[in-house]
Amino acid sequence: MSQLDPVPPFAHKVRPRHRDRLAVVSVRQSSAQQVVGNRESADRQYQSRQRAVTLGWADERVLVIDDDQGISGSAVENRPGFQRLLAEVSLGHVGVVFGREVSRLSRSCRDWHQLLELCSLFQVLIADADGVPDPTDPSDRLLLGLRGMMSEAELHVLKSRMHQGKLNKARRGELFTCVPIGYVRSPDGGIALDPDEQVHSVVALVFAKFAELGSLGKVHAYLVAHSIRLGSRVDKGPGQGRLVWPRPRRSAFYEMLHHPFYAGAYAYGRCPFDPTRRAAGKPKSGRRNAPPEEWVCLLRDKVPGSITWEQYQENGRRLTANDLGGGSTGTTGRASTLLNGLVRCGRCGRAMGAPRAGVSRPAVRVRLGVPGVRRTAVPRRGGRRPGSADRSAGAQGGRAGIAGVELPGGGAGRAGSRAVAHALEAAVGAGRV
Repeated sequence: MSQLDPVPPFAHKVRPRHRDRLAVVSVRQSSAQQVVGNRESADRQYQSRQRAVTLGWADERVLVIDDDQGISGSAVENRPGFQRLLAEVSLGHVGVVFGREVSRLSRSCRDWHQLLELCSLFQVLIADADGVPDPTDPSDRLLLGLRGMMSEAELHVLKSRMHQGKLNKARRGELFTCVPIGYVRSPDGGIALDPDEQVHSVVALVFAKFAELGSLGKVHAYLVAHSIRLGSRVDKGPGQGRLVWPRPRRSAFYEMLHHPFYAGAYAYGRCPFDPTRRAAGKPKSGRRNAPPEEWVCLLRDKVPGSITWEQYQENGRRLTANDLGGGSTGTTGRASTLLNGLVRCGRCGRAMGAPRAGVSRPAVRVRLGVPGVRRTAVPRRGGRRPGSADRSAGAQGGRAGIAGVELPGGGAGRAGSRAVAHALEAAVGAGRV
């Protein structure tokens, strides 16, 4: 910088110890749509590189981190750019962090204050369009904290405004986030039946076979045995709208039988978000199946259907009876074990049971999902199943381990499964599970 150049504002806060380290420019836009359609915002953020040069950094000492382009700043998960920034600051490599505004760095008070703590510890400046606050200065620290709170509050206002707009559209029966199998989006923004006749015939076959056989597993086995595939449309990506024929999956049939669209009813709010069920690193997890009384809206005769409303309700009752077990074999073929359908998973809430516990060659697998329960398997007749006996530290000698409970091991079969069921029932009665 020459003597004739004007002194930049807040340049007195930039010390030689800051210039000896890197200047990091953080660039972020919240969605892929903004990255493609709002180039001016990205250009303004990249211009912070020139500002770092003006404050005394060499061009090769300026590091641009734009790994978070198209990612929301509401959480640090799935943000490699912000995690890289925290790592560089923690290693003492950074002298100043440039962001066009606080919201570009983070919209979460938790993550924002974590960055402030690290910058204060390693004496790192945080520069934005309004100045160069120093986190080690109490007044600047208060200002940065208030800006972080306002950024998170702004995100809450934006989300609330968009959510209320979605609910208003859903109550009119006009909001379609995804299209079920057998339907396509119509030109007017609604949904219509798929024009492919083969898709309709397979959908009708699924409902007809479930009414005949009474079990989802039997319907799936029938379609697999006859090499019948379920046609669906690609909903996103380069091949959007293309008809594909994947192999039939039980989950797809389960969703079809539970979806009210096939009975001509529009429903919204069937799978609300539950923060307690969210898995780390999986932003789309944490959904639960809500009962109909908790749905936001249910509008009968709103969309074209394939079955009647009475058939839909009967399918739901039959699926519920099959899932619960309740100690009777019914149409599922489950053995009448004491705890079939009574013990539920501590994560997803679904009923658990001992599959094939009463058939001639049982392979008893007690799937335990409650906290403190190890997942293991009872060996097959004639030897253990490869790789199944050592999946947990407590799976030794064919024993299933529960905290404070010892289950009988050894032989499989009806006697073995009943012994396991009796032990589990005793543990439940004693309050140890």
